[in-house]
Amino acid sequence: MITNQILQKTIEGMNAITKVNFVVTDPEGISLASTVSDVTEFGRPAVEFAQSPAESQVIGGRQFFKVYDEKSLEFVLITMSDDEDRAQMMGKVMALQLSELVVAYKERFDRDNFIKNLLLDNLLLVDIYNRAKKLHIEANAMRIVMVVKLEGEKYGDELEKIRNLFSGFSSDFVTAVDEDSIIIVKRLATEDYADVEDTAKTIIDALEDRDDEKVRVSYGTVVRDIKDVSRSYKEATMALDVGKVFFSDKQIIAYSVLGIGRLIYQLPIPLCKMFIGEIFGDKSPDEFDEETLTTIDKFFENSLNVSETSRQLYIHRNTLVYRLDKIQKSTGLDLRKFDDAITFKIAMMVVEYMKYMEEQDF
Repeated sequence: MITNQILQKTIEGMNAITKVNFVVTDPEGISLASTVSDVTEFGRPAVEFAQSPAESQVIGGRQFFKVYDEKSLEFVLITMSDDEDRAQMMGKVMALQLSELVVAYKERFDRDNFIKNLLLDNLLLVDIYNRAKKLHIEANAMRIVMVVKLEGEKYGDELEKIRNLFSGFSSDFVTAVDEDSIIIVKRLATEDYADVEDTAKTIIDALEDRDDEKVRVSYGTVVRDIKDVSRSYKEATMALDVGKVFFSDKQIIAYSVLGIGRLIYQLPIPLCKMFIGEIFGDKSPDEFDEETLTTIDKFFENSLNVSETSRQLYIHRNTLVYRLDKIQKSTGLDLRKFDDAITFKIAMMVVEYMKYMEEQDF
């Protein structure tokens, strides 16, 4: 569970302080980390030592120590120095440090495994509370799930970057259930979504060096019980999917802003085509020119207010009325009427959804 990179960093840190050299092997004598360049001579002695009943031993002037994961032998530690007493003392210290690392990473693995199963709804209700208690995870606390999507490629060191970002918060969890997204289960002090937005911006800033690959962050709603964390995760995942269609210009997407988009996203394409045919007939919505589409967007943005829309478009009120009349003649929908405006808005969103799905098929 402990990576070779972590082992190497640990023994290099101790070597810099003590000037004692270290080699760490597995029980089969395979070198995992070392502060010396040539490790070929340590393989066989490490295997022989691992198979012996001794907990520590001097072989060929080198100090050998065993490091356990509970009762299972995890590592063989070898120390060497011109000062044998110093090598023995530092070997004991390093063996203890590695033992503590094993425990820490095992607990982290257990927690990570629990969070993954929690997110994927793989646990019975009684198991959720029992395992949370065993792992010292508070059940009744405000949490929200955030999903970081790395467009274009699988994540590399981004997972560790984000883990480091949240390393000072023991109640937060960072994990992954697939190869191109990272999940954060964040504990909150208050139900303030502004804080969540700030956290999302911090994540994007931390990953901004991804060779222009777009990073998107979504989040669900706040939950107050650990059993509901999976719901927040499903919401965050849906926010990502729906956001690609209706909020493609945004890097941060909240489930709470999806509105009717989350319903349209779940419609079957044949039903969408039938609905668009009923609204537009033989006319394709793509035939609307840029001026008409800009007028419609601004009219909706201003809550169907003719005066404010014409002011923002820098056109005469009568010009706007003329454009709206033209749309009514083309579609049979008067956008000044609320019901017709809603129908038209939904229809345009359905068209956008259909375009997106067609692009995915190619």
